[in-house]
Amino acid sequence: MSGDVYVYYRVAEPASSAALDLVRQLIADVAGESAVRGRLLHRRDDATTWMEVYEGIDDPDAFEAILERAVVARRAESILAPGSTRTIERFVAP
Repeated sequence: MSGDVYVYYRVAEPASSAALDLVRQLIADVAGESAVRGRLLHRRDDATTWMEVYEGIDDPDAFEAILERAVVARRAESILAPGSTRTIERFVAP
């Protein structure tokens, strides 16, 4: 069953071009390894809350392993606000 993966977190500096570039590179890395092209959003009322959206995931465990490798390689934790973590949620259509 195909599903979607959502990753949300708070960034320390939402206007930082370095943070935006890092996440865009992370998304490109994931696409290169999985063929799933993610997209980046932020909350309308809070620019520090970001969400990566990955749709059409057939094997969520394998996909999350790819995603984790990209997070570690890009040191994505470095852009998070103090006390924030990357939270992953999986959704499927009813």
